[in-house]
Amino acid sequence: MNKQRLFFRSWLPMLVMACYLMACGDGNDPKPTEPDQYLVQAETIKTLTKEEVAKAVGSNPLYQALVRYGVTTYRITYKTKDTDGKEIQASGALVIPTLAQGASGVPMISYQHGTLSSESQAPSNFGSGTDSQLTTLMASLGYVAVAPDYIGYGASKDLAHTYEHRQGLSQASLDFLRAAKEYFAKNNTTAWDKRLYLTGYSEGGYATMSLLKKIEEEASGEFTLRAVSVGSGAYNKTAFMKSIINETTTTKTAGYNRLYAWVLLTYNRIYGLNRPASYYFKEPYASQIPATVKHVSDLGQLTINTNITNTFTDAFKKAVNDGTETGFLNAVKDNDVYDWKPKTPLWLYHGTADDLVPFFNSQSAAEAMAARGATTVRLFPIPNANHEGGVVGYASGTISLLSTFP
Repeated sequence: MNKQRLFFRSWLPMLVMACYLMACGDGNDPKPTEPDQYLVQAETIKTLTKEEVAKAVGSNPLYQALVRYGVTTYRITYKTKDTDGKEIQASGALVIPTLAQGASGVPMISYQHGTLSSESQAPSNFGSGTDSQLTTLMASLGYVAVAPDYIGYGASKDLAHTYEHRQGLSQASLDFLRAAKEYFAKNNTTAWDKRLYLTGYSEGGYATMSLLKKIEEEASGEFTLRAVSVGSGAYNKTAFMKSIINETTTTKTAGYNRLYAWVLLTYNRIYGLNRPASYYFKEPYASQIPATVKHVSDLGQLTINTNITNTFTDAFKKAVNDGTETGFLNAVKDNDVYDWKPKTPLWLYHGTADDLVPFFNSQSAAEAMAARGATTVRLFPIPNANHEGGVVGYASGTISLLSTFP
């Protein structure tokens, strides 16, 4: 399964509508309070004509026909912090449409990508058949398109990825937006009109929800957020974890189970639990997990063709269910992002038959947010759609969101 390519194929036919739906802004120059606090380097990768963009986004004639403008692509290197608070350098993709180069401003869309199976898929690598093509196409339709690589990819590829970790994903994404803001303060100052939209699917949906919460709570005065769309993210980590532990999920897909294990191992590392794999997993599974897991490719030998609950040790499951496994339970709870009150218009899309991230993640988020008095949150169930199938509904809904909140 390649979720990135599926997303790319599903999104493209719908994106063309967006360039007709949004009016250009006033072109004001966004002024960061501390120039160069985040931006390290903006490297021009290439400038593509409209015709070259049409070739770059794929051989399908439909994709080529959607292209409206040439673009210039950049790899942004910037300062952020890792999960220990240490300053590091990370990277992301920035793509500017030709019409915005020195002309009146256009909105920015920050796209938080889903799970990557290899480092080559990072947006700033601008590889073929990846999210780089998506950001390029979005820009060619008349948007400033940005996509953070996250920690563990691009400039920070030697570090472990912060998979499904709220703080790691949101901090890297927020600091990337700050670096982009600094770039536009000094270069192409009229290209971006300050309007900002956030979107993402799967891990990207969770990263986007985490980023929205962080911006509203810590950086509300830094950006002009217009609206946010998220698709099929695991926002209710506590309920999701308990469903996996107690076999209320039914997937026997090895690739999906590998991702569940990756989340567990990521929290084990970041929160300093540092327990051996044999504490969590029975044999033969424990022996298939290496001592260091930075990326999902490190779990290539882990094959779980049964319900993942069957792989956990009895002692671990008992400790989770009776509440004595406080370290792990607190780590999971720290990554919940479903129970808070957003101010920004937020649309949640989720397949009701999602076989990787259960629908209750979005449903419980919408209910909890409404209970807190949120009036800008809407839930859009996608009937009978599994995780892959939900992409189409999410993509078309995102286009609708852009026109609803120009």
